[in-house]
Amino acid sequence: MNILLVDDEMLELEQLEYLIKNQFPKWTIYKANDASQAVQINKQHNISLAFLDIQLPGKSGLELASELAQNYTMDIIMVTAFQSFEYAQKSIRLGVVDYITKPVIEDELIGVLNKYEQLGQYSESIIQTIQIIQQEYSEKITLNYLASKSHMNPAYLSRKFHEEVGLGFSEYLNDYRLNIAKKMLIEQPTLSIHTVSEKCGFNSQHYFSQMFRKLTGMTPREFRLEVPYR
Repeated sequence: MNILLVDDEMLELEQLEYLIKNQFPKWTIYKANDASQAVQINKQHNISLAFLDIQLPGKSGLELASELAQNYTMDIIMVTAFQSFEYAQKSIRLGVVDYITKPVIEDELIGVLNKYEQLGQYSESIIQTIQIIQQEYSEKITLNYLASKSHMNPAYLSRKFHEEVGLGFSEYLNDYRLNIAKKMLIEQPTLSIHTVSEKCGFNSQHYFSQMFRKLTGMTPREFRLEVPYR
């Protein structure tokens, strides 16, 4: 898996590279000191994950994130020395998947990266498909749509997805949406069940409740009562 690190401070780049390489030695790491270098690297390599410092010379990290977000094969994590709620809000609006502060703590970094370890076992086309699902789960996603994004035949993508992931496309999509729904039900207790189902990409609350019960053994309402807000 290809990783991009962007920071104008060389020591910060080297530390981040060391921490990642120590845990994930098979990953390929590219480094850039500013937005211009980052864009060039992104054009030349299939980057799966980028760490961007917010304070960059010239174009800021947030501006760079907005530009790189056009690349569906890439997830973005912001790194900053400032614990700013405003920065965090802007990052979320840009679709940034995580936000860590300097100095980077190894345990925190590994916690963020662990979910990408399995992605490193997949082919680039399946990584791209999974990342589109994770970014657009609230929208209508079809196999034909994903195949067009990957420039693949739908039947071939379906077979390849099942071979590598171990689940069919529809099963993976439903499981991902339902796990997001579980998180929403716990962390946003004021949201109605109908709103949660819509935000997770389900057109029918009845179907959502059926699938939720199949996964958890409880209805969404029962789950919310059983698992207290935390």
